Amino acid sequence: MQDNQSKSIPMLQYNQNDVSIAAINTKYQGFFKVDEYQLKHKLFSQKFSESITREVFERGDAVVVMLYDAIEDNLLFLEQFRAGALRTEQTPWLLEFVAGMFESDEDPIDVAIRETKEEAGISLEASAVRPIMKYLSSPGGMSECIHLYWAKFDSNKVSPGSIYGLDDENEDILLHIISRTEALALLKEGKIINASTIIGLQWLAMNYPNL
Repeated sequence: MQDNQSKSIPMLQYNQNDVSIAAINTKYQGFFKVDEYQLKHKLFSQKFSESITREVFERGDAVVVMLYDAIEDNLLFLEQFRAGALRTEQTPWLLEFVAGMFESDEDPIDVAIRETKEEAGISLEASAVRPIMKYLSSPGGMSECIHLYWAKFDSNKVSPGSIYGLDDENEDILLHIISRTEALALLKEGKIINASTIIGLQWLAMNYPNL
C-alpha cells in the first residue's frame, strides 16, 4: 500500500497565463456592472477545458477597517441597513466595521482614512492603519477584493448612539462600542453575519494579546 503522505502534490501551480479569454461582454452597466466572459482554462489533467461562459459581478474593491481600543479592549461597531440582507431570516440591520469602496486610482489607506471619518467621525493617521489581509469575498461569481485593516482608537472619545453617514449616499449609521468578549459572544450567537466582520473578529481572537 502506497503512503499518500509521501506524494508531493503541487498546489496553486497555475496562473493567469493558463486562462484563455476569447471575449468579455458587458451585460449590465449601472452603479455596478455584470460582465460575461467567454474563456477556456487549463485542467489538472494538463489539457484545456471546453469554451465556457461565466458571468462576473464587477462591483469594484473595498476596504474594511476594524477599530480596536487595545487599552479598554473595546471595538467600534456600525449598525446600518443592508438591502442584500433582506432575504435572510434575521434583521437586515447589520453590525459591521467601517467599510467603503475604492474610487478610481485611490490608495486603500486613503479609503480607510476617508471612510472612518465619514462613517464614525474619527480621524486616523496613515501610520495607524495596519494590514490584516486581502481576500476575495465571493470569487465564484464576483471580482471584489476586500482589503481588511485594523487601527487603534480611543473608545472613550466616541459617543455610543451617535449617528453618522452621508445623506447623498443614503447612509444612516448608528455607532456602538462593544467589548471584545461581547463581540465574540455575538459572533457565536450568530448575530454578526457579514464576512469581513467575522474574519476580523476571528483574527482579533487569535492576535489581541500582541496588540
